[in-house]
Amino acid sequence: MHRYFLANAEELIIRQASEQDAVLLLQMFRQAVEESDFLLTSPEEVRILTVAQEREFLRPFEQNPNQLFLIAQIGQQAVGILSIAQARAKKQMHVGELGITVIRQYWNLGIGRRLMQVMLNWAMEHPVILVIQLHVFAGNKNAIRLYKHFGFREMGKWDRMIRQPDGSFQDLLCMSRWLKDPIS
Repeated sequence: MHRYFLANAEELIIRQASEQDAVLLLQMFRQAVEESDFLLTSPEEVRILTVAQEREFLRPFEQNPNQLFLIAQIGQQAVGILSIAQARAKKQMHVGELGITVIRQYWNLGIGRRLMQVMLNWAMEHPVILVIQLHVFAGNKNAIRLYKHFGFREMGKWDRMIRQPDGSFQDLLCMSRWLKDPIS
């Protein structure tokens, strides 16, 4: 568990999530999806998710030491999450897929940076994960700036991969960061 004090004087705790956090995490995720168009899940999709489905989603993160699911909490409220999901294919098991979300009320307080630092500390010591990759909406400039701050590089772009509810399209960027020299 990691403890921090934010600029607004609130105490932030970052810890590993468990199946027991399903209700808390589902509430936070529903809020995050309603607040941002930069997430792949739509409000309609998240509204029909159940606590049982959330528990089922969390189970592999608890059971597989090559995966990570962090929860950022202030008091009894989840304000952010970060996950690293290991690729399933044997030839890609060295790859971790990053996902991160912070609810709007807590944007620009350094929670994303703290989640990223905790994750990178875990990943740098990890015996299997060699590279972290992610996908980010090309218009999400704050997220892209955060990833670049932590050494992620743009690896490619999928033109018009995302179709927003208003019918507009957005490009999706692929970014990655190698943690260890793959040749050694």
